Amino acid sequence: MDRTFKNVLVTGGSGFIGSNFIRWLLGPGKFPGRVVNFDALTYAGNPESLDDVAKDAGSRYVFVKGDIRDRSAVEAVFAEHSIDAVVHFAAESHVDRSIHGPEDFVSTNVMGTFTLLDVARNAWKGREGALFHHVSTDEVYGSLGETGRFTESTPYDPRSPYSASKAGSDHLVSAYHHTYGLPVTVTNCSNNYGPFQFPEKLIPVMILNMVEGKALPVYGDGRNVRDWLYVEDHNAAVWTVMTKGRTGETYNIGGENEWENIRLLGRLMELVAAETGKSPEEYRRLISYVKDRPGHDRRYAIDCSKLKRELGWRQSVDFDEGLRRTVKWYLSNPRWIDRVRSGEYRKWMETNYAKR
Repeated sequence: MDRTFKNVLVTGGSGFIGSNFIRWLLGPGKFPGRVVNFDALTYAGNPESLDDVAKDAGSRYVFVKGDIRDRSAVEAVFAEHSIDAVVHFAAESHVDRSIHGPEDFVSTNVMGTFTLLDVARNAWKGREGALFHHVSTDEVYGSLGETGRFTESTPYDPRSPYSASKAGSDHLVSAYHHTYGLPVTVTNCSNNYGPFQFPEKLIPVMILNMVEGKALPVYGDGRNVRDWLYVEDHNAAVWTVMTKGRTGETYNIGGENEWENIRLLGRLMELVAAETGKSPEEYRRLISYVKDRPGHDRRYAIDCSKLKRELGWRQSVDFDEGLRRTVKWYLSNPRWIDRVRSGEYRKWMETNYAKR
């Protein structure tokens, strides 16, 4: 199956993965049509991440400021731009924030997804070739022991308000397919990393704290395990599923690249030290073990053999190369970092982490 689209709506296209997806999709030889970026520009959304793309793409790139919970705004963008595919990245996504304020996660991730699905269902009645692609997370599966990997048939067992809200949205997407015949595909991915990631997540936090001489906070014993996936490989997988995947199917996307958090931090110290001319030992002294967060899953690992077997996708960037690129990007883009760390996010961090 090879699907083609003319007008792709990317929700949350100014966020980390969404902006990288748009940058990838509008690159040479990928997609000749138009991309509409629909983003509410909450604290983690930064339209500057796509300034160069917007300039180069011209009329092939359109930005629309809007909230996925606002039905009239979603209906308007579908009608005005004749949308025939949705790539749904928009979500509240930080586990710590969901623990402190779960309501926003339920509202955006569940009700926002519902609004998008319902608008698409009505807009695409009688239309052939449309597709709603929903981007989700491996966190909906819960936590693994020392062995095994999540497959597409792993029972859902979310452990945080964030993962529960994403699980709810996954079920809504499936229900709209089975009840109304809405053409959908779903992907559940492991931890993404790379350029343009908002500095609340592990890798950018650690890089920037090293450079600024701040504490390197490590939850618990630091031995929680994550499967890391370079964002460009994730985007290639999403597009592969959208164009070739079976309607109604879920595909897991993983890096097949498991690292304990403390071991990952050690490698980051080496890479940052190589760029700054300092010793890794200088950074090692900044490690601060802090109380583990509630519901902190011990290990994630993705089995992506279905995606590889059926659709021929493969990872293209090994972890060390991806980390090198990521470190260099954060050290080379202080203006972007300063801009996204100001305003609402800074206030939230000061309120919630001042006493940690």
